[in-house]
Amino acid sequence: MNEAITALRGRALERRFQLLDSLLAASAHWWRARPFHQRGYCWQDSHPDLCAALDRLADSELEHLQQNPIDAIRWLSPWVADGRRLHELSRLPRLSQRVISPPERLDHGIPGRKWQQLLAFASSVAPVAEPVLEWCAGKGHLGRLLAVVDRRAVTSLEWQAQLCAEGAALAQRFQHRAAPMHFAHCDAFAPEAASWVKPGGHAVALHACGDLHTTLMRHWAEKGGAQLVLSPCCYHLIRTKEYVPMSSAGRNGQTRLGREDLQLPLQETVTAGAAVRRLRERELHWRLAFDELQRQVRAEDSYLPVPNVRKSLLQEGFSAFARWAGAQKKLVLPAAIDEALYLQLGWQRLRRVRRMELVTHVFRRPLELWLVLDRALFLQECGAEVELGEFCERELTPRNILLRAWRAEAGGKEGTSDQAG
Repeated sequence: MNEAITALRGRALERRFQLLDSLLAASAHWWRARPFHQRGYCWQDSHPDLCAALDRLADSELEHLQQNPIDAIRWLSPWVADGRRLHELSRLPRLSQRVISPPERLDHGIPGRKWQQLLAFASSVAPVAEPVLEWCAGKGHLGRLLAVVDRRAVTSLEWQAQLCAEGAALAQRFQHRAAPMHFAHCDAFAPEAASWVKPGGHAVALHACGDLHTTLMRHWAEKGGAQLVLSPCCYHLIRTKEYVPMSSAGRNGQTRLGREDLQLPLQETVTAGAAVRRLRERELHWRLAFDELQRQVRAEDSYLPVPNVRKSLLQEGFSAFARWAGAQKKLVLPAAIDEALYLQLGWQRLRRVRRMELVTHVFRRPLELWLVLDRALFLQECGAEVELGEFCERELTPRNILLRAWRAEAGGKEGTSDQAG
């Protein structure tokens, strides 16, 4: 499919959106499943043969399929007929980038993988002289990189005062080699945040979450911004129960998403170390074991969500975790908890969850691209030129989609292959 290997722009954005929208709407019974909430297979009644095949999968086979999406799609093809087509529609090009050469020690205090993400993102930003607004900046690592390699003034907007102070201190280290960098201590949702988005201005945002990056997009469109480069993240962090499409194409589409649906694209992680993954696996196991316990205690066969837990509690044993979770939900647990029983039941649940996720994960990237295309089409409907692609390999971060928007009258496209630094 030719669109999959060329930059997505213009009419191609709308065509891709319409194709994805149609297939996702037709496949909703697969991706709307809630594996973590179910005691049995979600499709036991409609597709018992699939459930039996999933049950027969050895753990080693499951791990292989989880790590090899093409093989997983092929394995699932007797049931999920549109898997291959959805995979093709989810492919994006690597956008044009320039070579940048930041000075030594500019990466001080930045984890290696994060630094590589920053370099890849900054390489996708045109080396122009105009000031740039860094939205949801944290310590301003991206802004500091642009201030140094491009000698362009940077305003880094961040709502946490401590991060602003730490970022300003880091910027001081390179003030002799950089353009001025200013931290704006401001809540991105506050009305005054809009004043930092200037008419004809430039803005960047790396992994700004949910409504934070859509708020920037609306300000940029309303103010008549010149250039915008952003990589979306955490689509589920919205202030409405249901997802409200930004574009008219999205509003007129067939796919409808709730907040829980928006979490599916985020279930792919490649950055966690082995210890973090083991702790996460233990937490999932214990949550499912507690779910079995709470169903018995309440005499009600329904899922009960439990809030986030401090990770140190996961070192104290299942009974301690269960009593903490029970207290959060005001449940009176038995004086003695049969740990062996509930841990075994939890392990059986986790085994089924992982196999059901083999199906739902086919739709992670298609749903993410649907969401990003909705954003791209919104900007296009507001009169901007838009280009969509990837700024790094997924092994660096699964959130590697980049949206570049510019206004033709403001001076050409955002992509560049120039040398800088």
